[in-house]
Amino acid sequence: MRRIHAFVSGMVQGVSFRSYTIYKAKGLGLTGWVRNLPDGRVEVLAEGEDGAIGELVKFLNKGPPAARVKEIKIKDEEFKNEFDDFGVR
Repeated sequence: MRRIHAFVSGMVQGVSFRSYTIYKAKGLGLTGWVRNLPDGRVEVLAEGEDGAIGELVKFLNKGPPAARVKEIKIKDEEFKNEFDDFGVR
């Protein structure tokens, strides 16, 4: 099991990035959350199977069709199993 904390920058707000992330994460059986930050980045905290986290990271590097991801910073954290679902904050 794995937990990541990611920060995605670029043209990532106003392009349904959060909605697509929720859809992708739920489809992969992940739990956690996604939110927009005041500085224009999107923040993601996700937990689940290592392979599923890897698939989410692939998605975050590209984003939805209208997004333009410039940079992604990912930090592995201690798995806590603290969420029941994946949603927006």
